[in-house]
Amino acid sequence: METKDMMMSMLTMDKGENEGERDKGRQDAGGEEEGTQQENGRLMLADGLAERGPKSLTSGSGQQVSNGFTTSTPQSPKEGPGTAACAVGTTTGPGGGTGSSVPLGGLRTLVVQQTSLDRPRETWSKKMDFLLSVIGYAVDLGNVWRFPYICYQNGGGAFLLPYLLMAVFGGVPLFYMELALGQFHRSGCISIWKHICPIFKGIGFAICIIALYIAFYYNTIMAWALYYLISSFHPTLPWTTCTNSWNTANCNRYMSSDHNVSWSNSSTSPAEEFYTRQVLQVHLSPGLHQLGSVSWQLALCLLFIFTIVYFSIWKGVKTSGKVVWVTATFPYLVLVVLLIRGATLPGAWRGVVFYLKPDWEKLLSTTVWIDAAAQIFFSLGPGFGVLLAFASYNPFHNNCYKDALVTSSVNCLTSFLSGFVIFTVLGYMAEMRQQSVDAVAKDAGPSLLFIIYAEAIANMPAATFFAIIFFLMIIMLGLDSTFAGLEGVITAMLDEFPHVLAKRREWFVFGLVCVCYLGALSTLTYGGAFVVKLFEEYATGPAVITVVLLEVIAVSWFYGTNRFCNDVQVMLGFAPGCFWRVCWVAICPCFLLFIIISFLAFPPEVRLFHYQYPPWTTVLGYCIGVSSFICVPAYMIYHLLNAKGTFKQRLLKSITPEPSSDNHRDFIVTNAV
Repeated sequence: METKDMMMSMLTMDKGENEGERDKGRQDAGGEEEGTQQENGRLMLADGLAERGPKSLTSGSGQQVSNGFTTSTPQSPKEGPGTAACAVGTTTGPGGGTGSSVPLGGLRTLVVQQTSLDRPRETWSKKMDFLLSVIGYAVDLGNVWRFPYICYQNGGGAFLLPYLLMAVFGGVPLFYMELALGQFHRSGCISIWKHICPIFKGIGFAICIIALYIAFYYNTIMAWALYYLISSFHPTLPWTTCTNSWNTANCNRYMSSDHNVSWSNSSTSPAEEFYTRQVLQVHLSPGLHQLGSVSWQLALCLLFIFTIVYFSIWKGVKTSGKVVWVTATFPYLVLVVLLIRGATLPGAWRGVVFYLKPDWEKLLSTTVWIDAAAQIFFSLGPGFGVLLAFASYNPFHNNCYKDALVTSSVNCLTSFLSGFVIFTVLGYMAEMRQQSVDAVAKDAGPSLLFIIYAEAIANMPAATFFAIIFFLMIIMLGLDSTFAGLEGVITAMLDEFPHVLAKRREWFVFGLVCVCYLGALSTLTYGGAFVVKLFEEYATGPAVITVVLLEVIAVSWFYGTNRFCNDVQVMLGFAPGCFWRVCWVAICPCFLLFIIISFLAFPPEVRLFHYQYPPWTTVLGYCIGVSSFICVPAYMIYHLLNAKGTFKQRLLKSITPEPSSDNHRDFIVTNAV
């Protein structure tokens, strides 16, 4: 931040022609400091000055004093920049006292605050705005469909052990680190690197590209949910019958009460046909090589979703912080209602037993630990620039340590709760079909919600009501994460290019939303579900894990754990303990490296419905992933080529943090006759 020193003027006052001669000596200033302080430099008053010392002395609190006076006002090293300077005159009479008026021959002291003329940084209106935003970001659709499926697939209750271990030693330390970094440096994911390790600035650009890729496909899932929500207002839910125009001869509405209906391997449920043939229309696309036309119904649904997103984030955290009071709390209300309803259904206990029954032998499998590490990482969401952005709008002394523990605990408990919500209903479906829970719960991902759960809701009493609140919950869960992901990009760009974008935020957000909508058009085609799966598997996962690995290395090894812990101590009043230091230096890098190696060693076999992804799609997926990560080495080369000096000097400069101009707010105190 560029700062401009405010010019100090000295005023000499003469009250009358017949007054006595002016005092020629200066009195020592005395008295204790009184006054008020408000953060962000809105008002600073000093009615008295401390003892006199040498000229141009800088006090221990970082306040510069000229004319030999020091002050002892405690300062926050990172208060919001951009406030106007405030000069306060105090007078010293012959007796050394201070007064509010200027006596004859008195001494005027000017206290001038040295500040930035840039706009002040926005802050959260309330602490709960921040907490709900972080919880809304961390608790997303993956908590509802991915965790329950992975849990029962990897040993049920036994899976909770590796999950909690990975959370304690990997996920939560990364979560805490990002909140502390964002709050201390008050910068987005691009500009923050000049204060940590400038050569790693490419990480910020890579994060922004990854966030765009996520916006291209993630919001399409909400468009599907909106289509379901609109369809739920029909007198009869359209995925309950086989008499619709999109149904085939294989459609069977099979329940235990339907004695005249027989189920075969070729049979499909009305819910499955509604999802695949009416909403997605994947039967009109042979695969990724021929996606087909854009579905105009889904295009309108997505347009509506992005309209909500735009008007929620266009003004910054002041508006999005209010919206999350609805979008972050409503899903919990719905989850509780669905849990109570599910627990009262026949066969619910079968689903709960299947969900939690431990299979301890599976803990010997490497796959279980890989899934646990990946699940906790993507659930908490470090490395997407969101936590840096959200924390940068906090007050400097906010207790981000407690925030990290609270929000990460809420996230893990929500995942656990979602498992009960899903599996009580799956147990009910198994009871009604007279099948095993394993046979009913064969689908994972969006299919678990849009086929299995939708069908279960349709067979409940008051089906329309439960369908409406369920798909509203899906939309709310997705909106929170979209707000957060785009805010991470917006904050990064506004902090990196403040003079260009600071006063044009609304237009920049509008342009960003338009880019996301255009990028999502490929996911709205008849083969759009294949594109969503490709992006989900390759575009974000490996790239963001590699980016976070480099982030941890840059902070712990280059910036230094001791320096980072000192920063935390300045903010919170206490330094992180040995546990956190060991996690940041050694355990977290190993944790992330473990996930990366496992992904490369066991690449996922991508399959959707009856479509097996051909080998060339794997190459395409890796290319999409590398397209974001390539920013990191590209910027390193660019930075070294543009630096001055010998190669050794360039390298040294590129790993040396730049001092932040707004780290310390200065006060210049001067005397005038």
